[in-house]
Amino acid sequence: MALVRGNLLNVSTEEVYGAEITYLNGIITCVKAVHGNYKGLILPGFIDAHIHIESSLLTPSRFAEAVVPHGTTSIVADPHEIANVMGLNGINYMVNDASTVPLKVYLTAPSCVPATPFETSGGVISEYEIEKLLEDKNVVALGEMMNFPGVINEDQNVIAKLKAAKRIGKPVDGHAPLLSGSELCKYIMSGISTDHECTTKKEALEKRRLGMKLMLREGSSAKNLKELASIGGYFIVSDDKDPGDLLQGHVDGMLRKAFEYGIDPIEALKMVTLNPGEHYNLNTGNIVPGKAADLIFIDNLKDLNIEKVIVDGNLVAQNGRPLFDVKPKEIPSTFKLKPKNHSNFDVPGKKSKETVRVIEMLEDQLITHESSAVLKLVDGNLKSDLGNDILKIAVVERYGNERISNAFIKGFGLKDGAIASSVAHDSHNIITVGTNSQDMTKAVNTVLRNKGGLAAVSKDIFYELELPVAGLMSTKSALEVSSDLKILHDAVLDMGSKLKSPFMSMSFMTLLVIPKLKISDMGLFDVEKFDFVELIKN
Repeated sequence: MALVRGNLLNVSTEEVYGAEITYLNGIITCVKAVHGNYKGLILPGFIDAHIHIESSLLTPSRFAEAVVPHGTTSIVADPHEIANVMGLNGINYMVNDASTVPLKVYLTAPSCVPATPFETSGGVISEYEIEKLLEDKNVVALGEMMNFPGVINEDQNVIAKLKAAKRIGKPVDGHAPLLSGSELCKYIMSGISTDHECTTKKEALEKRRLGMKLMLREGSSAKNLKELASIGGYFIVSDDKDPGDLLQGHVDGMLRKAFEYGIDPIEALKMVTLNPGEHYNLNTGNIVPGKAADLIFIDNLKDLNIEKVIVDGNLVAQNGRPLFDVKPKEIPSTFKLKPKNHSNFDVPGKKSKETVRVIEMLEDQLITHESSAVLKLVDGNLKSDLGNDILKIAVVERYGNERISNAFIKGFGLKDGAIASSVAHDSHNIITVGTNSQDMTKAVNTVLRNKGGLAAVSKDIFYELELPVAGLMSTKSALEVSSDLKILHDAVLDMGSKLKSPFMSMSFMTLLVIPKLKISDMGLFDVEKFDFVELIKN
């Protein structure tokens, strides 16, 4: 039997009082109020209720190494990124690698693998496999249902997955950007209870009024916490975090921002402890008998400096340092494509000038707009218009079909060179944005040579970050990956872009379930119409 004493912040009663907490074999056995002059506070370990580990560019074990010292003891992770690359083998990799570290990685069963039929992915997870996953005690929900048209139109496969979750008694996570009115009502009627895609107060309020449990998101690319703080929510989540941001903080950092934006501190704490624990039926999230002894010790509620972290009764981090070893697991290459040449990225035209559709990117948002541009034809091909920030964008299929689609994009600001990445939601084909076909070719071939990763090419100078685990993750530490990523970001800044996270922003340009105009390896896609559109407008 072990015990700790201190000032307990009770998330059930919202009190602070002296307490003695005893635990045995990692489980809390008793909590008693006691008198004493204690410093600091004891809180339940933090829970990030919605995150994609792969977007940190770190393996689960390396992710744990970065976040546990910040007080994160549990996460609810949707592994649909690696599942879209490798299917069930990818999910098994995440489970096996996570099992080597003290962070509790609960999974949701990826509901959309592939995410849509309008792109090529490397994995397929059937309704039967979804049901088997949901029966696993460490799989706590059906993952975000991105195929909202499938829900609304009662697609047979989609409905079967929703019914399986209901039959097994697991909640269903939502993903319904800008969905409203009767369509939103039908989406909620299907049993979907959460949403993390709200971007406006109006949208958030409508969903709250209809009973949805809102996830207020503060990621590296999508930042909605400030806008939605006055509406409130049930969870605070990150969704996607890059390694540099993780080194500065994880859930603790999001809490500090929530306090700054006016959310009551106790309420904010419940959104990362009690609420996710109860919603996903986790044996954590509260300091009461029968729950896991997952405790964090902080100096004060304002600064949230994490002094000690205990998971299952074991001290696993202290003063910002992990107290466990990390040895990430490796896997073979997942790439099946040939090196490319510059003609693959040329866009032919028929007239001396052509009007084209343009993806208009919005920084800090996953949604895009559609605009148009008039481009000149040179040597039979349409050229970028750097003066108006109209650049080329392309998606290169990586699973053996050698398919490529080309389009144009506004918002990156590059003045020369090109960037490329094998992180491209959700199917993770190779995506590239550039000022010309030659540099786009070099960037893509660099990613291929490294068996996955990020690349920037400018004036024949190459910058790169290798991601050999499914083309999504590195086996290096967060510090090493962050350092390499900073070099890349600095290079892209020198190339003219002012984006804070250019590669993460680029990765969402292939996300065919978030409006408005996106691109896949099969072509330019209008999410609102849920169909392809022509690049050149007649």
